[in-house]
Amino acid sequence: MKLGLHYWNFSTPADPAAIAPTLRETALIAEQSGVHSFTVMDHYFQMEAMAPADEPMLEGYTTLGYVAALTERMTLGLLVTGVMYRHPGLLAKIVTTLDVLSAGRARLGIGASWYEREQRGLGVPVVPMGERFERLEETLQICLQMWSDDNGPYQGTHYQLTETLNSPPPLGHPRPMIMVGGGGEKKTLRLVAKYADACNIFANNPDEVTAKLDVLRGHCAAEGRDYDTIVKTAVVTRPPLADPDAWLRDVEAYQGLGITEVMTMPDRHPVEFANALAKEILPRLP
Repeated sequence: MKLGLHYWNFSTPADPAAIAPTLRETALIAEQSGVHSFTVMDHYFQMEAMAPADEPMLEGYTTLGYVAALTERMTLGLLVTGVMYRHPGLLAKIVTTLDVLSAGRARLGIGASWYEREQRGLGVPVVPMGERFERLEETLQICLQMWSDDNGPYQGTHYQLTETLNSPPPLGHPRPMIMVGGGGEKKTLRLVAKYADACNIFANNPDEVTAKLDVLRGHCAAEGRDYDTIVKTAVVTRPPLADPDAWLRDVEAYQGLGITEVMTMPDRHPVEFANALAKEILPRLP
């Protein structure tokens, strides 16, 4: 089982001047201890369900560029890129840039953006949910085209590109992994089956994960996709350090369902959390 660290909070410690050194130390500890992936959120306001909206939040891809310069092995990505925040052609270029500068470690995690407060606040167009998913599908098509040998035009309903030139190409082979995030059964998991290399779902309990994977299996059958070729990842919502034995039992159950990477989120000072993961969790992963 691979372990990912999802760095969702820039509020601890409270001094903004401590954000960069705390991020740096946490990333270095994570990499040295064997953490497989390092992700941040694609938000501009903190999520109100997690903390007050005005708590510190950094732009995700800039943050990953900083982490890329500090590390050598961890996979880097957003969990998940909001489809409305960047034009697809520019998004493909941004992820390519991260991939080249990190020596092939970028991953595109992407989903339908949803946080309307930050979108309205910062002037990002807010469109109906159905259109967001249409734009998500076109974005996936554009990224795949830009990461191929096809430099020609793209004509979609929402996006039109006269050429999809992307030089230099990504270094990851054959291209950055595409991971569609979310557990929506009608649209999100269908897009996983049709376009993605990986899925990412929230793991609240094994029964829920089983149900989501069963839906994904059905979409794969409908799309003619081999279900086993999709990498299954999950954000484990149970805090790992509150009860490591219980957390590890959950992870073992998810592994039995086919999950090969789990992500966890700091619930205390990130450096303290990373050190505890290194000592109490990583050596015991199944």
